[in-house]
Amino acid sequence: MQPERPLKLVGGYGSPYSRKMRAVLRYRRLPFRWIIRGSSDDRGIPEVSVPLIPVLVFPGRSETEDTVMVDSTPQISRLEDLTPQRSLIPRDPVTGFLDLLIEDFADEWLTKAMYGYRWSYPDDVHKASWVLPLQSDTRLPADEARRRAEEFGQRQVERLGLVGCNEVTRPVIENSYRRTLEILDDTLEQQAFLAGARPGRGDFGVFGQLSQLVLFDPTPAGIAARVAPRVVAWVNHVEDLHWLEVSESGWLDREQAGARLGPLLGEIGRVYAPFLLANARALEHGADRVECEIDGAPWEQPPFRYQGKCLRWLREAHAALEPRDRRAVDELLDGTGCEALFA
Repeated sequence: MQPERPLKLVGGYGSPYSRKMRAVLRYRRLPFRWIIRGSSDDRGIPEVSVPLIPVLVFPGRSETEDTVMVDSTPQISRLEDLTPQRSLIPRDPVTGFLDLLIEDFADEWLTKAMYGYRWSYPDDVHKASWVLPLQSDTRLPADEARRRAEEFGQRQVERLGLVGCNEVTRPVIENSYRRTLEILDDTLEQQAFLAGARPGRGDFGVFGQLSQLVLFDPTPAGIAARVAPRVVAWVNHVEDLHWLEVSESGWLDREQAGARLGPLLGEIGRVYAPFLLANARALEHGADRVECEIDGAPWEQPPFRYQGKCLRWLREAHAALEPRDRRAVDELLDGTGCEALFA
């Protein structure tokens, strides 16, 4: 049942997860109000447990208070409970699991490319430092805008190592970004979305990161325009899909999924799966560094607890499949490298 009052989505234009959720709400034709974090409209929003965006506010009924959520993946699940119309979860559990895996790859691996390009290259750093703080208030005086740009840029650059973006990992991240663009370009020549003729969670996860990589940040946007112009056009489409009419027959079935999504699953197995496993080992042993080899090159970064949870959630979703469906998933993942996640 849709809420009596519009939802509120509190986020920012430079946040890939905010853009992801705004696109989800538009596609699902759910009434909502878009509020820029830190703007004059950002008031009366209930406190959240962690200071992250986007914040999705669900209006209370009658005398009940509004409730809030952070983290885009559970936000999407909550919206599925709210109304089944224009769902993002494929009916076939096998296709649905692959879609979930793609969303996780986008949210947790492609974001390394997004953050790495934005805060490593001078033109990108300059643009993000100056433009993003102004988006909550374009009337800032010049001196204040300069102060915020310097503080914001310095703070974000200092976080590069925490995200896993450093001189050791940069070649792996950037090579993976280019390959992913090429794979997406080929896939989107065959079908409108990764999930078929209608979008799934994975489509919006990929869109969120690419909304920055191919539309805002100069260096990766230039690469995308040369390598994958079809992907750039697709990102513009996915920004607002409220116009798209969909049918239940629009999903990829499990037989199609293996052929159509095989190259992307191969990229996930090539780079993201070994990272998740190495990160989990580091967390398990209390190590202060993740050290492994990815795509034939060294990788090192601090362990990341949230991505440890991501691996656990993927394994729980895999274990929850019916035996027949789990066998089908395992067959499709065999040889991609992703099978190691569920061994």
